[in-house]
Amino acid sequence: MHENHENRINIFRIILILVFIIYSVKLFSMQILSGEIYLMRAQDISRRTYSVPTQRGEIYDRNYINPLVINRDTFAITITPADVPRNGMDDLLESVSDILNISAEEIRAKLPSQYLQLYQPVEIASNVPFPVIAALAERKNNLPGISWHIKSVRNYVEVGSLSHILGYVGDITRDELTSLYNLGYQMGDMIGKSGVEKQYDQLLRGRQGWETRTVDSRGRRIAGRENVVHVPPEMGRDLVLTIDANLQALVEKAIGNQNGAAVVMRPSTGEILAMVSYPWFDPNIFTNGLSSEIRVLMDDPSRPFLNRVIQSSYPPASTFKIIMTTAIIADNVFSPDQVIMCNGVMTYGNRNWHCHYRPGHGRLNLRGALCQSCNIYYMTVGRDNVGVERIVEFARKYGYGQMTGIDLPGEIEGLVPTPGWKERRYHEGWVLGDTMNMSIGQGYTLVTPLQMASMVSMVVNSGKIYRPHVLKEVRDPVTNSIENITEYEVIHESYISPSVYEAVRQDMRAVVTQGTAQWPLNMNTVQIAGKSGTAEIGASDRWHSWFTSFGPFNSSNPDEQIVVTVFIEATPVQYTSASTATAIIYQGYFANQDYNAAVRALNFWDRM
Repeated sequence: MHENHENRINIFRIILILVFIIYSVKLFSMQILSGEIYLMRAQDISRRTYSVPTQRGEIYDRNYINPLVINRDTFAITITPADVPRNGMDDLLESVSDILNISAEEIRAKLPSQYLQLYQPVEIASNVPFPVIAALAERKNNLPGISWHIKSVRNYVEVGSLSHILGYVGDITRDELTSLYNLGYQMGDMIGKSGVEKQYDQLLRGRQGWETRTVDSRGRRIAGRENVVHVPPEMGRDLVLTIDANLQALVEKAIGNQNGAAVVMRPSTGEILAMVSYPWFDPNIFTNGLSSEIRVLMDDPSRPFLNRVIQSSYPPASTFKIIMTTAIIADNVFSPDQVIMCNGVMTYGNRNWHCHYRPGHGRLNLRGALCQSCNIYYMTVGRDNVGVERIVEFARKYGYGQMTGIDLPGEIEGLVPTPGWKERRYHEGWVLGDTMNMSIGQGYTLVTPLQMASMVSMVVNSGKIYRPHVLKEVRDPVTNSIENITEYEVIHESYISPSVYEAVRQDMRAVVTQGTAQWPLNMNTVQIAGKSGTAEIGASDRWHSWFTSFGPFNSSNPDEQIVVTVFIEATPVQYTSASTATAIIYQGYFANQDYNAAVRALNFWDRM
């Protein structure tokens, strides 16, 4: 028994010696052989990195003189949770809530539980006005952990119709962060939500700086041992748009407070000179945190956040006769000189098909049919001579049913119906009545105002459409030097003879000099060519109003010409038609006049 006891003691001693040897070897390895590695790890753990915010790039109109969007310095409020006495957080939040006019629950939601013991500031409010800061300062001694700092926020200088182009910014969401994390985005970042702010967020946002300091285990700075490492922020790039701010204001007033859209484009480049969609909104409500106003706008049935130029599509009505005219001339399926008798109504199938002019236009050739916008002519030739397949083909050549690829988010493609589409959608076969409707721009065809402007651009360019774009150039925010210029890109090119487009241009000019658009567009300031359209919506007291055009008609300089497309939605009362608004735009642009001067110069009442 005694020997067994001694053996156990010896074994235990050996085990202790082995454990001691193992720990000694491990300590030697950690402290001597790998000491530098663990020292670096310890330093990393004791250092804390703070982000240094950058300035978002500014946005200018095409002249690069007056900014459309700038940054405004304001205040942000933070709480350092570990500075708040134990059991004092509830009282603090109630006090701060009264001053900031924010509920205590909303503030608490911004304080993750894992932060409550740390000396890391957490932002609880931004864009705070100075009087609130003064109120906080007066009670500073009773508000432990509360501090504030200057923070840059977006300020949209020019609001109104520019809102759909510029867009707005907001806090990044978890879903956005999931998809953008690898691009350097972090929770708490501001990100573009719509318009140019979203499309070019990577250019505008810049790059945050970093500041690394030595702290203790609870995140407190250690005086005299901070070892600050500073990486300065990089400012976002400045963007210069193709938009002419003066023209934008003119177009905005020309449309007035009517639901609708207008776009002015340079056909030789694709530059958007003006883009208006009404109703619009003030993007500053997102910066100012006016959630009640945001909710009102979101519930508005007129949908003010919708950019009708690219995000709504409508029946093209008689403007589609430009495409039909092209098809008739190019395919030579019906001589332009051959006439058709319009009695105001034609019978086909089991119904009567009416012209918009009920007494009838009489005998008309192609030019006369476009001038007078004769439905009987185009329905007859579309049904009997052109056919749905060729109508669809020409519509697609003009870019209908396809997105233009403009550098703004949310564009839709519209619709060019086909017999196959109708079979899939309605489980019905295509009939010749569908072809007749399509020939006059009614039925299923849907286009956006931008697509229509691009269509006219192809006529002006004798078969080319350039990609519409709103970004002109990118500039360095410090030196103002140009870093990048948007290149012009052809997106549709037709091999139809230029003589066909010349004939179409002549016919469109005749619409203004001899046809339905003599008033108010046959003016002295500039020669205009275009086409009107009245889209039926199934109501007897309202209809959509279109006018699409280009000018000067007699110019040989492509950089001088512009395309103007105006669309006014159907309402019981239209106090400004699309053609009247178009006349004001041309007068103001080419005479260098504002809205009031343009209206006076046109002297509408004396010309009626």
